[in-house]
Amino acid sequence: MKPTLTCVVLAFALAGCMVGPPTSGAAPRTASVELHADLAISRAPFHTVSVNWKQRLDQPYVYIEAKGSYTGIGVLLERVDLVMRAQGVSPAGPPFGLFFDDPGKKSARDLRMRACFPVLGSPQLSKPLSYSVLGSTTVVYAFIGGPYPEVPRAYPGMFDFMRKLNWVEDGPIRETYLVNPAVIGEDFERLVCEVQIPAASAP
Repeated sequence: MKPTLTCVVLAFALAGCMVGPPTSGAAPRTASVELHADLAISRAPFHTVSVNWKQRLDQPYVYIEAKGSYTGIGVLLERVDLVMRAQGVSPAGPPFGLFFDDPGKKSARDLRMRACFPVLGSPQLSKPLSYSVLGSTTVVYAFIGGPYPEVPRAYPGMFDFMRKLNWVEDGPIRETYLVNPAVIGEDFERLVCEVQIPAASAP
C-alpha cells in the first residue's frame, strides 16, 4: 500500500472491528491487553509519527483470507473469532490484519487481506480456518492511538522513515488491534494499533 492519505478511506469501519461476543453471549476474546509500547503513541493529525525498526520473531497464526475492500476486515475478524470458538482454538494474543495489495493499483474487489489471530503451536483446524507462520523479518513499526479508521493516516510518516534508510516495503502490512472497541465505550482515543511494515534495502 502506498503512503497516501487516500488510504484512510480504505480503513475498516469502527463498528466492524469490534471482535465481540457471539450470539451465545460469550465474553469478548480480546477484552483487554496490557500494552507494552516502546515508542510514543502517535495520534492525529500525525504531523509527526514516532517510528523505529526491529526484528520481528516468527508468529504462528490462524486466518481466513478474503478479497474485497479493506473496510471489511472487522467483519472478517469477527468471523474468525466465531469459527475459532466453534473449533476450540484459543488465541495467543490480540487479532491482526494482513494487507497484501496497493489500493491505488487494484480495484477494491481484488484487494487481498487476511483476518488473523496468533496461536501457540500448530492447532488442528478445519475449513474455513487456515494456518500459517508470519516469518521473522525486519519491520518498521509505530503505535497509533485513536479510532482505528484513522490508522492509515500515519502511514506517510512511516514510509518517510523508510525512505531515509533507503528501505522499501517487503511484504504485507500488519495492523495489530491491541484494544477491543467493545470494552472502551465511546472513548475511542483509548484504542491503540501497532502497525508493522516489512522492510528491505532498496534495489
